[in-house]
Amino acid sequence: MVNGDRRGAARKLVTVVIDGVEYQAEEGRNMLDVALALGFDLPYFCWHPVMGSIGACRQCAVRLYWTDREGNEKSEIAMACMTEAQEGTKIDIFDPDAIRFRAEMIELMMLSHPHDCPVCEEGGECHLQDMTVMTGHSYRRYRGRKRTWVNQDLGPFVTHELNRCITCYRCTRFYNDYAGGRDFGVFGIRNQVYFGRAESGTLESEFSGNLIEVCPTGVFDDKPFSRRYTRKWDLQTAPSVCPNCGLGCTTTPGARYGELRRVLSRYNPDINTMFLCDRGRFGFEFVNAAERVRQARVTAAVLPPTAVTDQPAGAPAAAEAAPPTRMPVPEAPTEEAAREQAAAMTGMHPERTGGRAGGEAAPLTGELALDAAAGLLRGRRALGIGSPRASLEANYALRALVGPANFFRGMSDTDDRLVSAVLAVAADPRLRLASAADIHDADAVLVLGEDVTNTAPMLDLAIRTWLHLRPNEVEERNHIRRWNDAGITRIKRREPSALWIATTHATKLDEVAAGAHRAAPDDLVRLALAIAHEVDAEAPPVAGLGEDEAELARRWAASLSAGTAPLVVAGCSTGSSELVRAAAQLTLALRRACHLRAGVDCADLVLTVPEPDSLGLRLLGGGTLVQGLAAIARGEADVLVVLDGGLEHRVPAMLVDDLLRRDIPVIALPVLEDRLTARADVVLPAATFAEETGTWVNHEGRAQRYFSMLPPRGDVRPAWRWLRELLVRLGRREARGWKTPDDVLAAMEMELPAFRGVTAVAPPAGWRDHGRKVARQPLRWSGRTAVDADRTVFEPGPVPDPDAPFAYSLEGLQPQQSPDALRARTWWPGWNSSNGLHRFGEELRAVGPAQPSGVRLLDGAGGGPELPQVAAPPRFTPRAGEVLLVALPHIYGSEELSMYTPGIRELAPAPYIGLNAEDAERLEVREGDLLELWLPWMDTTAPFRLVPSLVTGTAGLPVGLPGLPYISLPARARLSRAEGQ
Repeated sequence: MVNGDRRGAARKLVTVVIDGVEYQAEEGRNMLDVALALGFDLPYFCWHPVMGSIGACRQCAVRLYWTDREGNEKSEIAMACMTEAQEGTKIDIFDPDAIRFRAEMIELMMLSHPHDCPVCEEGGECHLQDMTVMTGHSYRRYRGRKRTWVNQDLGPFVTHELNRCITCYRCTRFYNDYAGGRDFGVFGIRNQVYFGRAESGTLESEFSGNLIEVCPTGVFDDKPFSRRYTRKWDLQTAPSVCPNCGLGCTTTPGARYGELRRVLSRYNPDINTMFLCDRGRFGFEFVNAAERVRQARVTAAVLPPTAVTDQPAGAPAAAEAAPPTRMPVPEAPTEEAAREQAAAMTGMHPERTGGRAGGEAAPLTGELALDAAAGLLRGRRALGIGSPRASLEANYALRALVGPANFFRGMSDTDDRLVSAVLAVAADPRLRLASAADIHDADAVLVLGEDVTNTAPMLDLAIRTWLHLRPNEVEERNHIRRWNDAGITRIKRREPSALWIATTHATKLDEVAAGAHRAAPDDLVRLALAIAHEVDAEAPPVAGLGEDEAELARRWAASLSAGTAPLVVAGCSTGSSELVRAAAQLTLALRRACHLRAGVDCADLVLTVPEPDSLGLRLLGGGTLVQGLAAIARGEADVLVVLDGGLEHRVPAMLVDDLLRRDIPVIALPVLEDRLTARADVVLPAATFAEETGTWVNHEGRAQRYFSMLPPRGDVRPAWRWLRELLVRLGRREARGWKTPDDVLAAMEMELPAFRGVTAVAPPAGWRDHGRKVARQPLRWSGRTAVDADRTVFEPGPVPDPDAPFAYSLEGLQPQQSPDALRARTWWPGWNSSNGLHRFGEELRAVGPAQPSGVRLLDGAGGGPELPQVAAPPRFTPRAGEVLLVALPHIYGSEELSMYTPGIRELAPAPYIGLNAEDAERLEVREGDLLELWLPWMDTTAPFRLVPSLVTGTAGLPVGLPGLPYISLPARARLSRAEGQ
């Protein structure tokens, strides 16, 4: 019997015997993996479903049987994690000697372990607790002195409590062997083993937060979470998606007391497996920020008369309280009188306010704000600006409100052009956009132009993991399985890399690459096209190649085409759409070469995008953001509706300034306060990803659903619901049927063919199992009356949620009863930590293939035209008095929302302009000197920082850092030493 893996290759199944019963399992897996996948409770510590086994903890002991050459059955105690599943492999888990061995081993581990479970932050989700109970160890006989350690300060994200360590080596294996860290390790002398840094200091890896989940005890914990700690059983959770880049990593956020408290990774075999980058794990504090917009506001100039003439909610209507013949009906005030009365109530008088006559916005109820917004829209030409951070549902609802011709995508022109190039690549029937998981099936990888560590961090980790786990001849010759991490690590340290990188500046991945090359964006395009020509003679040659460039192209082409599954990674951070198309052309050349040599088309292409719904927003159509602002400047709109804001990060400041000066009513649906929100006539506060149920489309075209785990506070609502109410008030009948996000997606799917299948992204809001929703709260949820004791002594009813098949309650389906797409957290009786994934069939594929997540919308998009050949641009030549500005992204600082997290702000660099030593010498500047940057529409100053890897004639400008204006990169600019120094 065989099953298929990701590429459809056959996996041989063998018969193994566990406790006298025969089972089918994949040949070559280790028996611990097999036993767990089959549902057995077998304790372990050092084994990890991604990192494999090293046999260090001795906790998974079983009795192993075999037959010697004379035919006699023999047996011994063996470690299941180091025992390979072969035809006829036989083990006993419940053998008395094995049970006693496991109990004695955990007793030894617990000799120096502190008795601090009640105060340990891991309590309630501790793998050590689970395994101690599983082995039956409940009484300590040891009465001697315990080993103790001095803990270290590891920075703003991770705590350190080494006295809880059981020396499983998971932390160092992940941090050093997989994440590529060099500042953390294991130190030992005699029987003393210490896991930490050489001295206290911030962990340098962008993936350090994974130590929190990798560690099976409480050695490493979430430091921000520690400051407002809540037990696992008091956290309200739901499946979600990371909002901090375009990869779409799946997460499990937890909320308590109206705050988002932490984010954990959620297993996803197609994207992030079991890990997260630190920006995705910790960059959620914008949800709790003081800058959140939580109350609807309306300026006095547009307050509806009902705002001042209606009775307060709940008050008896005077006209109904008495016969109409005895109660004279008061004359309705004129609109001017109503505005005067509103001005008196709010303290705002048009003649006393600066700027527009409307003045500052006054707090108002959501319904009255909707009335005001509907009054602004009725009978007027409305223009809408969407957002790549907003949900598909919200963007489509805005498009429906203003009309397709008046809908404009809220992306920068550079991002818009690049995402359009990504979609053009996806439309080519010869190509398929690959996922992060497809990297693990490659035999060579070329990164073109993308600093993935800073733009799409989990791609960095995927590439490093692939380098560590990819099969090679030594492993095959010596029958070393990929789960045997001890053997693999020794081999990988001597194995040449199969990664090549060509970027505008040095990246952290360079340290594990076989070769790295630096060039300006146009020269990167030339290099990609030259490699394509070397791989496939049908590809056009590149004229004017230098000898060094030609030699580099030949060497890299030979390495990439030597295998059967090369993969190319490119993206949007260079600002060059030609580079995206050149990467596609190179991939096509590699596919043709693979087909000619091996008869298979296995070359893949991974393209990154900037934000969580960049691709989904572009699929909706409409115009660009600059086109929308130009239409306003030409007077082609009477009202502006803006979704999510953040325009100052997407267009030059002068365009934002021009918009703010114009006398056009603005309806804003923001998450956070910004300049446009402060000037808006109507403010309708929108929900974050934590407070709404919605859909995003990631870099590969995979639509994924995220669910709310935090009821909105104040007037906050999902943006699509605000827009739906406006449509209803304006008499748009189709919107009356939009009761849930599924209805919005259904309307979008019906209108736009690009979204065919999107309604299957997750079970609908009406999904029930015997009438029950899925519970967001665990069964042990506490404080149901105490949480609201400041308002009432009664237990309030659950907050209704018509948008999702989840309940804000502990009453409902628990994780072990829920479908995979709706599992709110990882929990199973006896398995309280995330190590219990195997109970849901969601670790490595020991007995069956992994199930896909979400819906890949672009798999059927290959009906478009084939990509035309890319013309090689001229070679980059430095110009006197000018530099070419290139982007320098930073994982901490370049993404706007994550900067509301204090730890990320602490690690983000200050604004700077980067130059290499030659250009710095030409300008006669030293580190820290101020440089003046001039473009025709703006100028700015920033300190000089030496970036040796930059090409002469280029200057590096950090992307998105506070204090630096938005500039569309790459761009030519004048750069000089600031005067007065």
